[in-house]
Amino acid sequence: MRQAFSQIIVGILVALVIASCANRGTPSGGIKDIIPPKITKSEPENYTTNFTGNEIKIYFDEYIKIKNVSKQLIISPPMDPAPDITPLSSASKYIKIKILDTLAPNTTYAFNFGNSIVDNNEENPYPFYKYVFSTGNYIDSLSIKGITVDATLRKPEDFISVMLYEVDSTYTDSIIYKEKPKYVTNTLDSTTTFSLENLKAGKYKLIALKDNNQDYKFQPQTDKIAFQEGFIDVPVDSTTSFTLKLFSENLDTKITRPRLVSGEKIVFPFEGDYNNMKIKAAGTLPEGFVSRLTKDTKADSLYYWYKPRLEVDSIQFNVTNTNYNQDFTVKLSEQKRDTMNIQVEPKSLLNFNDEFKITNAIPFTKFEKDKVTILDKDSIAVNYNVKLDSLTNSYILNFEKKESEKYQIQLLPEALTDFFDNKNDTLNYQLTTKTYADYGNVRVELQNATYPIIAQITDDKGDVIAEQYSTKPEPIDFRHLKTGIFYLRVIFDANKNKKYDSGNYLKNQQPERVSYYKDKLDIRANFDNIYTFTLF
Repeated sequence: MRQAFSQIIVGILVALVIASCANRGTPSGGIKDIIPPKITKSEPENYTTNFTGNEIKIYFDEYIKIKNVSKQLIISPPMDPAPDITPLSSASKYIKIKILDTLAPNTTYAFNFGNSIVDNNEENPYPFYKYVFSTGNYIDSLSIKGITVDATLRKPEDFISVMLYEVDSTYTDSIIYKEKPKYVTNTLDSTTTFSLENLKAGKYKLIALKDNNQDYKFQPQTDKIAFQEGFIDVPVDSTTSFTLKLFSENLDTKITRPRLVSGEKIVFPFEGDYNNMKIKAAGTLPEGFVSRLTKDTKADSLYYWYKPRLEVDSIQFNVTNTNYNQDFTVKLSEQKRDTMNIQVEPKSLLNFNDEFKITNAIPFTKFEKDKVTILDKDSIAVNYNVKLDSLTNSYILNFEKKESEKYQIQLLPEALTDFFDNKNDTLNYQLTTKTYADYGNVRVELQNATYPIIAQITDDKGDVIAEQYSTKPEPIDFRHLKTGIFYLRVIFDANKNKKYDSGNYLKNQQPERVSYYKDKLDIRANFDNIYTFTLF
């Protein structure tokens, strides 16, 4: 009996051990794979000369896939049509490149895959793989290097194309609008440096583009451009590094497709400078015909308002600006007019640097000052000045602001009249101010500055928060700034027109110099910060 009982106990223990081994937690899957794929062979071999085929295969030791190939893969010189590269949507142990273009003789081609080749499971990248071949007897091995910067931003955008155009008997400055470059590379994502490799000796034009549609051609409406002045001769000294400064060109003045958008309101979309734009109706106009011109607050459009309603099918216009003169015909139809829509800014909190702005969808024609009052919290009238910005269609009220104050702004009926004789009802607005201690102050002291300059405090997107113009060495004070992290930049106003001027490729004009202070501005409430900015 005792022996049988012992055998039972032993059996139970063995069963428990077996069960424990069989259920010892969920399998972990082993150590995570962090090893990138390896290339086992290429057909033809990498760095092949006298290449005559139209197909390349690159084999790997495991299943791979290609990610984001449209941005990551750079083929230099560019091919047109682009080669077929497979697989793009599935895993494979090889990459196949089918060349569709006619290859140039005695030319070195490079396929730079960036970080697009990854293994199928963990997506470990095979970093910056480059496949090179030559249709001639040797591989071109010259190179140039450099960095890209942005003319106005603290850092350039990602994926900047850097290109070389061969300067030969067919070269013209306009080639960048029409033809693809001889060589191309890309800064990819998170780097500002570039290297153009496998170059042939010769004379070149060096260009960089933020190429939004990736066609390797400059389109001023959408692309930023940078260029090295003059030409460069390859080879260059190994210590030479080029700096390419990207900018958006100011477009030539141009009106595109004006059209009627509502009753007696015609939109004139424009490119370039609008400040000196003059739009005149031509032909025989009725007695009492009047017009006004305003600008859309967001879009690049001018609005032409007119009255009375015209009993004709169309109206002719002559539009002029500096070096621009164009005639247009706009078809008319009976449409409903816009209605009065009063907006104000700011709506509640009033900064000591703010002006109170009143806008309307329709141009203003009259402001009755005796029907507009500003009262403080003690119901005492506050003196104010008013001015009309006719282009933006805004009445701007300016008055002295006090700390911890409440202001009531009231517009009685018919204080405002617009172009179509609409008038307002009673309008009331409540505004408050904080204390001076709720804001921060900044003093900027410049060293080695060439005047005049424009000093600007910007947010992280480059939008201007505050601006000061200075013509001589003196402290520059920014007062009553909202708190937060900001940045300081200085524009060197070379032509003394009190604004930043961009570059122009065809005029060989670089943008005006802009320098950023190296550190962030930490603007705190009730703090007076002094920053010394040494310019080089």
